[in-house]
Amino acid sequence: MSRIFASPGPIYEPEGATQDYWRAGRALFAAGFRAGELVHNSFSYHMTPGAFILESGAHAVGCTVFPAGTGQTEQQLEAMVDLKPDGYTGTPSFLRILLEKAAETGTQIRSLTKACVGGEACPPSLTAWFKERGVDVYQTYATADLGLVAYETQAREGLVLDEGVIVEIVRPGTGTPVDDGEVGELVVTTLNTAYPLIRFGTGDLSAILPGQCPTGRTAPRIKGWMGRADQTTKIKGMFVHPSQVADIAQRFPEVKKARLVVSGEMANDQMCLQVEATEVGNGLREKLEEAMREVTKLRGQVQVVRPGSLPNDGKVIEDARSYQ
Repeated sequence: MSRIFASPGPIYEPEGATQDYWRAGRALFAAGFRAGELVHNSFSYHMTPGAFILESGAHAVGCTVFPAGTGQTEQQLEAMVDLKPDGYTGTPSFLRILLEKAAETGTQIRSLTKACVGGEACPPSLTAWFKERGVDVYQTYATADLGLVAYETQAREGLVLDEGVIVEIVRPGTGTPVDDGEVGELVVTTLNTAYPLIRFGTGDLSAILPGQCPTGRTAPRIKGWMGRADQTTKIKGMFVHPSQVADIAQRFPEVKKARLVVSGEMANDQMCLQVEATEVGNGLREKLEEAMREVTKLRGQVQVVRPGSLPNDGKVIEDARSYQ
């Protein structure tokens, strides 16, 4: 191992002693980074691997890296003026801070024309904001454990999966794969000889996109980051987990999908288990209510709806309570 990093928890992750260990070079190349260019890297170099993931990818492409790290906005802008970087790697929020500060102070950083961002969501509206200021921004989805998972291309149609990972989309709270197009938790396998991970639950929601990327890349695509899969909720002082909702649904073969909706105001929690079912007879509602009491130790109502009626957003528990 060349390095060991720490993430919140703490969780410690190794870096194997191979070139472009996290396979980030593919993402940078798709974002337009090329050999001989200078990359301004604003990911943190402190304890966590984010900066090293993108730096190793930049080196694999043939770029030179300025290790800017986080903070010190004015000094980073000074370095940009002097060194004239071609591209930026870091969070989209800090790139926005840099561009706003440059506009406020009249600092010219026109050399910066592209960016490979990660660590947080970058919605289309923000991508358009960057484009208006002359910077083409591409998203990268990577984790400290897995390295690169998926990356954006010039087609702007979802994220292409890296060739070094095997990805499944499963129903939150279970290990059961869902159909393509349905939102669920992203589970990743990487057969990395230094740090192999089998069916690693990322805790992130996404969905498989049909077809291939218009750029010609043949790996599958995902829609991108669509929220967190951990929907554990406290109801009347009791924690209810997505796995418990799955446990209830799996007891009844006629139930195809379930969603627990929590409503009401503070100190007056109400819960309703919405289920898609092919059959409603044989006292299904009553049996589901009994199973709900047994599994969660709480009482709630059951609503049976037509198959395909529940939202396709990956939510197993929806917290619709009013906290005002």
